Amino acid sequence: MKKRALILIVVLLGLYGCGSYSKTAVKVGTPGTVAPPSPQAYQITIGDKLSVKLFYNPDLNQDVTVQPDGSISLLLVHEVKVVGLTSEELRKLLTQDYGKYLQQPELSVVVVQAVGNRFFVGGEVAKPAMELLTGPTTVLQAIDMAGGFLPTARLDEVIVLRRGPDNKPFQITLNAEKAMKGVDLSQDIYLKPYDMVVVPRSNIANVDLWVDQYLGRTIGSLGGDFSFYYYFTH
Repeated sequence: MKKRALILIVVLLGLYGCGSYSKTAVKVGTPGTVAPPSPQAYQITIGDKLSVKLFYNPDLNQDVTVQPDGSISLLLVHEVKVVGLTSEELRKLLTQDYGKYLQQPELSVVVVQAVGNRFFVGGEVAKPAMELLTGPTTVLQAIDMAGGFLPTARLDEVIVLRRGPDNKPFQITLNAEKAMKGVDLSQDIYLKPYDMVVVPRSNIANVDLWVDQYLGRTIGSLGGDFSFYYYFTH
């Protein structure tokens, strides 16, 4: 548990750095929404393994890995930038590229292994974790994979940290309580690769923590009479 939490922290520092991110809360959904937004098509990322097949030119078939610079190397068309594209967008692009050398090329692009397709769950959950995003996964599903909410969790302000088109992190604030009650299921959005779900502590839990850490110590330093402390904590 502690080892996985440490790994999570190290990865997050690498992804988001020590700088600031946009703290503007992006509210989603409207009351009465009956379903979460549809998941977006998967976008290829660094480390993914792709299979490119040409139906009438099998000698050009290749299984390739997306390199750190976001490109793949293919026979005939050479280096192709692929990060951020869906498999269908890449298929269309390669059809154009191969079309410069072949007559009416027919091909397919399949993401064989999405090794870079991961997300993170931390905060007031039972088992903070880094998981592989193997299919459409909502925030509540991700939290369930992390063992569910702790009693100290704040359900009405779950945070998703996500990178925008400019590669800068921004914050999405969700009311998981409304989604769980079926009031507004759009508050349970689908995750994207490298999203970080953060479940904050409730206000009550923060007060309890303050009482335990500070009030108890202060009273103890004044002579060890814990009757006042007991009054406030029981």
